[in-house]
Amino acid sequence: MFMVIITEFLSNETKSYTNVMNKQKVLNGQEVAEYIKERQARQVAGLNKTPCLAIVRTNDDQVTDLYLRIKQRYANDIGVDVKVLKSTEVDSENIIKKLNQDPTIDGIIIQLPLADQTKTDVLLNMVSQSKDVDGLAKSSEFDPPTPLGILWLLSAYNIELSGKSILVVGQGRLVGLPLTKLLGSSGYKVLTADESTKDLKSICLDSDIIISAVGKSGLIRADMIKAGAVIIDSGTSSEGGAVVGDVAEDVRKLPNIAITPIKGGVGPMTVAALFENLIQATIKHQQ
Repeated sequence: MFMVIITEFLSNETKSYTNVMNKQKVLNGQEVAEYIKERQARQVAGLNKTPCLAIVRTNDDQVTDLYLRIKQRYANDIGVDVKVLKSTEVDSENIIKKLNQDPTIDGIIIQLPLADQTKTDVLLNMVSQSKDVDGLAKSSEFDPPTPLGILWLLSAYNIELSGKSILVVGQGRLVGLPLTKLLGSSGYKVLTADESTKDLKSICLDSDIIISAVGKSGLIRADMIKAGAVIIDSGTSSEGGAVVGDVAEDVRKLPNIAITPIKGGVGPMTVAALFENLIQATIKHQQ
């Protein structure tokens, strides 16, 4: 089904995503996600039941509120129900048990980070494998949405991975580590690094595709990028009250590269992949 979506995107693409001023190709995740959303809305309308996503949150902060609003807005657009349950980590254990057994719930996610991050592994691994649409529990039936969304984005823009040197900077549980596993299992050549890697510049200069998911502003600089490289910025951190990525501003002035935009790159693809997992979970539960 996804390849149909990508084919639709490529065949219907009427805009040029090349920045004429510096000959950059912008990998617009928002545009791709809109095509996926339209397809998902049609698919949800054809199901025998409305998919339902339960989100368990323990944090009470503005960033979490923002992420939840984005998910709820997307859910409304495709006709999916979302239930947000506020709890403490202790209460969450009982809540997850009930959600696992509730036949009306098709997917469960634990909104990270937790207020008490020492409970992260315990709570994530309590989620039923068949409902773990975030793909973070052991032996989950689903791939994590952000790595999946990144691969979709590369595919949507016909970026060939075979024979390319792919560098994943950062090995966190949400993006870097699962993405490295996905790429490796597909037979691609993958290198890994993080912010503490010695001579990161040299490794980047040898890489055709750089995917950064560290959460350190300005980590990837212009002098670390070779001509023709593809840059996927999946890092997020706070700077001066604003959310920023790993890629320094001077990278966006380079000619002859393909790069995700400051906004509307990996984020929309992550949300689209999350709800794709939910739809597939709903279909399985109906069988």
